[in-house]
Amino acid sequence: MKESSKLKSFNEKVENLSDTQGRAALLGMSRGIEREALRIDGNGHLAQDEHPKALGSALTHSRITTDYSESLLEFITPVCHSIDELLEGLTQTHAYSVRNLNGQELWPVSMPCYVGAVSDIPVARYGTSNNGKMKTLYRKGLTHRYGALMQIISGVHFNFSVSQELWQRLYDDKIANGNGSACCSKSINFEDFVSESYFGLIRNYRRLVWVLPYLFGSTPALCSSFIKDQEVDFEFKKTGKGTLYLPFATSLRMSDLGYTNKEQDTLNISYNSLPDYLEGVGAAIKMPSKKFAQIGVNVDGEFRQLNSNILQIENEFYAPIRAKRVTQKGEKPSQALSRAGVEYIEVRALDVNPFSPVGIDATQVRFLDLFLLHCLLSPSKDTDAVGEAEIAANLKAVVLEGRKPGLTLQRNGQAIGLKQWMHELFDELSTLAVLLDGDDSHAYQTALNTWSEAIDDPDKTLSGRVIQEVVVKGTDHSVWVKTLADDYHQYLSQYPLTDEVIQGYEEEAEKSLLEQKNLEAQPQDDFTHFLKDYFSDVVPAGTFEAK
Repeated sequence: MKESSKLKSFNEKVENLSDTQGRAALLGMSRGIEREALRIDGNGHLAQDEHPKALGSALTHSRITTDYSESLLEFITPVCHSIDELLEGLTQTHAYSVRNLNGQELWPVSMPCYVGAVSDIPVARYGTSNNGKMKTLYRKGLTHRYGALMQIISGVHFNFSVSQELWQRLYDDKIANGNGSACCSKSINFEDFVSESYFGLIRNYRRLVWVLPYLFGSTPALCSSFIKDQEVDFEFKKTGKGTLYLPFATSLRMSDLGYTNKEQDTLNISYNSLPDYLEGVGAAIKMPSKKFAQIGVNVDGEFRQLNSNILQIENEFYAPIRAKRVTQKGEKPSQALSRAGVEYIEVRALDVNPFSPVGIDATQVRFLDLFLLHCLLSPSKDTDAVGEAEIAANLKAVVLEGRKPGLTLQRNGQAIGLKQWMHELFDELSTLAVLLDGDDSHAYQTALNTWSEAIDDPDKTLSGRVIQEVVVKGTDHSVWVKTLADDYHQYLSQYPLTDEVIQGYEEEAEKSLLEQKNLEAQPQDDFTHFLKDYFSDVVPAGTFEAK
């Protein structure tokens, strides 16, 4: 009964938006992509040199930076309304970059390339300003806490927001009817309505997040050099010279082997409202960790981490989705959210697509549009401890065994087959796809049909296609990925860039280097005092003194 009323409510919302203005409001989505990629040498090993000067300053460049490692590039698109413009911009950034890597290439999968000694992983450096030092120290802290290998796992982040016109339509409908919203008070103001609705989206996303690793997870296999001497609970199978895999896995990147943090399991941060979320994050960044305290903060005059709390800063909170707002100068993420509410959401559950030269393709973007709109337009009840446990169990099951025949999940405490649940979801998404396409296009319907084939044929998921390459065909994982790297390097090296586009990248690189130089030329507080001021409301006095 609950599911049928949910479907009716969702369909009613879509129907209410099916006029010309409603469709335009839905199509006014804004998107951005952040794609990470390791630089590799000719042997397929991790590059050891510093961030190329031709790519500008990793501290101040708006489109090309680094993540954890000096070798881990991150490409950031501007906010775009057009999918074609979004992917063209991302491709141009890749194309300009590979032309300036001195023969190095980009590793086109999420799990790392061959890594010899962990000490060979160079931590990212951002110069001598206090902000730059803090960014580097944060990464050193991650090294001490979780190890460097975990930190060079790559991913794709998808930033998403809907139009002001859509928010106005939904708000007006809420005020007129008082139903179908994440909010329950007719007197709620517009800003609070937007934030609460985004949190409704987030709650629905978390209940359905397993869909993304099922379809787009691409890390069922990895190079055995990633495991090294670790003790792991997985019963890996082995093929080739050193490829480890789990037969039905979808995303080892999202498993306990990958980008996770068991210390954070105790945080219990709530997504039931923005105030609840901010309260939870505020408590988390002040919560001491006995384990991390053993590392020390300032040992013999050398800083090892920013502080010894469970979270050094808010960015350390690992979550498959985040509520975001663009920060003002000197502002922390939670302060921005508290100031003006949620502006967009960041999807963080995407593996790099190894079958795309830029790590993601248009069919994925269109599916994400449909998926996130569905999460927004569907009723979203609050989540309790039982619901949180169900979310975690479903995600774990799909990450490790998503393509297993007959896999069942839990929905509201009841067992349901993965295939059945996905077919029901895709039926709802098809209503949206038809509306978004209108009379002039079939792009959304085509994308949905493409991925719907993977429901009944798991070999058509990204992870299934990887297994076909490295297990069925027997190609060693590292050999297969290096071949992709070679192919994409050639493609991107030859990708047409106009003189104007190249000049734009060159000018931005020079501008970013000058900006960093000017920043470093300004008077700097003592770094210890800088940290004391930054964390004055978070950590006890004396934390930063040498021990």
